Amino acid sequence: MNIDDVKHLCRSLPGTHEKQNGPPSNILVYKVGSRKFAYFKTSEPEQWRFSVRATPERFLELTDQDGMKPARYMHRFHWVTIVDVESVPEGYLKELIQWSYDKALSGLPKAEQRKLAVAQA
Repeated sequence: MNIDDVKHLCRSLPGTHEKQNGPPSNILVYKVGSRKFAYFKTSEPEQWRFSVRATPERFLELTDQDGMKPARYMHRFHWVTIVDVESVPEGYLKELIQWSYDKALSGLPKAEQRKLAVAQA
């Protein structure tokens, strides 16, 4: 998957919206409701690095792989940065994004979760 494919996948998840944050953060954020589940860095030197959330156990597994590292400032919340999305197998990347999305969705108030479920149906 290339960067555009990942953006399209993130946008296609139910209830998702994207927001471009300018300086100083310079990130393209994907949220479900008010909860962030993925983001791209949009400025140099880390342009188009992609970050998602992982479980604490998976965080250790992922950060031991080449091309993945703890996300800057967000690692304490178990966010992982993928240096080059094209180097990660498509199915694996989709799984990581889906888990991060589901985690963000589960953190929303129950009423908001039901509203999204109804809109999806």
